[in-house]
Amino acid sequence: MAKFRVRVSTGEAFGAGTWDKISVSIVGTRGETPPLPLDRLGKEFNAGAEEDFEVTPPEDVGRVLLVRVHKAPPARSRPLAPSAGDAWFCRWLQLTPHGAAPLCFPCYQWLEGERSLVLREGTAKISWEDHHPTLQQQRREELQARRETYRAQKDSCLWKGAGLDQGLEESATLYPLSVGSLRLLADCLLALPSSWKTYIPGWPRCLDEETVKNLNLNIKYSVAKNTTFYLRGGSALAELKLKGLLDRKGLWKSLKEMRRVFNFRKTPAVEYVCEHWQEDAFFAYQFLNGLNPVLIRRCHHLPKNFPVTDAMVAPVLGPGTSLQAELEKGSLFLVDYDLLAGVRTNVINGRPQFSTAPMTLLYQRPGRGPLLPLAIQLSQTPGPNSPIFLPSDDKWDWLLAKTWVRNAEFSIHEALTHLLQAHLVPEVFALATLRQLPHCHPLFKLLIPHTRYTLHINTLARERLIAPGQVVDRSTGLGIGGFSELIQKNMKQLNYSALCLPDDIRARGVEDIPDYYYRDDGMQIWGAVERFVSEMIGIYYPSDESVRDDSELQAWVWEIFSEGFLGRESSGLPSTLGTREALIQYVTMVIFNCSAKHSAVSAGQFDFAAWMPNLPPSMQLPPPTSKGQARLEGFLATLPPVNATCDVVIALWLLSKEPGDRRPLGTYPDEYFTEEAPRRSIAAFQSRLAEISRDIQERNHSLALPYPYLDPPLIENSVSI
Repeated sequence: MAKFRVRVSTGEAFGAGTWDKISVSIVGTRGETPPLPLDRLGKEFNAGAEEDFEVTPPEDVGRVLLVRVHKAPPARSRPLAPSAGDAWFCRWLQLTPHGAAPLCFPCYQWLEGERSLVLREGTAKISWEDHHPTLQQQRREELQARRETYRAQKDSCLWKGAGLDQGLEESATLYPLSVGSLRLLADCLLALPSSWKTYIPGWPRCLDEETVKNLNLNIKYSVAKNTTFYLRGGSALAELKLKGLLDRKGLWKSLKEMRRVFNFRKTPAVEYVCEHWQEDAFFAYQFLNGLNPVLIRRCHHLPKNFPVTDAMVAPVLGPGTSLQAELEKGSLFLVDYDLLAGVRTNVINGRPQFSTAPMTLLYQRPGRGPLLPLAIQLSQTPGPNSPIFLPSDDKWDWLLAKTWVRNAEFSIHEALTHLLQAHLVPEVFALATLRQLPHCHPLFKLLIPHTRYTLHINTLARERLIAPGQVVDRSTGLGIGGFSELIQKNMKQLNYSALCLPDDIRARGVEDIPDYYYRDDGMQIWGAVERFVSEMIGIYYPSDESVRDDSELQAWVWEIFSEGFLGRESSGLPSTLGTREALIQYVTMVIFNCSAKHSAVSAGQFDFAAWMPNLPPSMQLPPPTSKGQARLEGFLATLPPVNATCDVVIALWLLSKEPGDRRPLGTYPDEYFTEEAPRRSIAAFQSRLAEISRDIQERNHSLALPYPYLDPPLIENSVSI
């Protein structure tokens, strides 16, 4: 019988090798071989090894369709081997029939315990390209197994909720799909449980796991990443514990004391913030290039509940102009924290905390002059007890008003921009990808690098960060109760255009405001991702009809819509996709939000918040109801207590720095694609990102405060911290 040469590549990570026995079954058009041992003298399958074996099937199986990889403990124990079956990370398997070209079978998965795994040849295939019954069955069985692994709670079927389980001809008039595609999609979805875990009602649904200990190895942190993560946190925790700060519930004695305490983790950006945090220009700058650069919008009409007058702003606007003239010119901008109105607040160290829903009006000077604040109102209700604070007010009145705005910025950023939009929404993308797209699907191959470790970090966040009694509850002004209300409010407003950077920039009217590096760098990266995705979609989808006929793609889109956005049609998020153009935008949106958007709103957390007065997580006194009362003592008494400050700063130190085992944007060491066309597109994407990086670094050399958060080598492929 014909022989096969089998080459196996084992991962390089710690613990990737195995003492267990590995065998393969070759599945072809004429049948399947029994398990063929991959064995030779000495130990096989060491970490980082590529090893060759020769196997001889007992009979001809015809054209090769699949390879089953079997892992089992050895018949007799070996010295130094684990007593129980150990895990093995298989990168890929190459099968070379006698006299024929090699076939590559990508894997990039952990095998735990005694189990088998089916691998397909690496050519990406959409479901309508699989004609052999064995391949069709393999797709179904793989997805069913994945849905069991990344399980959902069992309720009523989501497809029934959409009304598509009856009247397919009628449904075809409502959705841009053929009747045949709808039937395939309905069959697929009717077999599934409907909903994922509801962590808090009104939030996007999530993975149904309580702790990272229970996670499948394929979505867990590597040993290297996990170790670095806990060592970083432990060192900071130990230092503050030794200084007695984590147990100190009182007020800060002075601003100088704060500065001395947080010398232990200084960065150039932290130093800059410490020096400039009181300046109006830096206060305004942070709306463009700080932690939360997604709120500022052009203001053509003042809100009725923000009664700013010409006399109030004349000192900043100068002579020869007026409020109305500047509104018409488009030189005024608004940041409104209205979502904070009425949100519940927390109790820290037995003391009630306070929150406001402020509004800030800003002015862009002619030319390239700095953006400056004009006026601040600390509530949504004007009146005698809600004065409008101005730059011309007493120093401490104005600084206290700005600090209340920065506290609102902390709450909105951490609850919405960061937790909701940069963690919970990407988790939906990751989980739907694992549950609805088989390993051979081109979109799975394209997207899986952008889901790496997302389920681990989000499960860890639910376990250690936002669970009752954890960091958010112990140390922030809103606590998890306030965070929950904010997310529930925002979920009713969050829309598709806010997730698509070009649409978001247009909607906020900030296309031409100068020195907006988040916009400038983000648009370059969006363009590079969009071009890359367009090339990849062009390879695998020849027409709009091919998009509509991909039932797995449609199930993926539907699950994101129903589980992530709770089936809310007003979100504008597609529930189906009918054209290649729509698919390109959608996939670009997914990759951008899982990589660049997360970096922009996460990587700078420690830089901007380590100097706590610049971004206080809570406020211990109520907001001022009149002017002329603020003093340094009252300012310090308003800021969060020492232990809460330290708690938050340690968390932000951890969450703003990738703990090793990094994969920057566009880096794909796991080679899921084996064809030449997608490999060429990946190389072109990497070249474009390198050009963008050179441009950003050249610009940053001339800036007093560089903006590095969207430099491609510093952007992680996925939400992994």
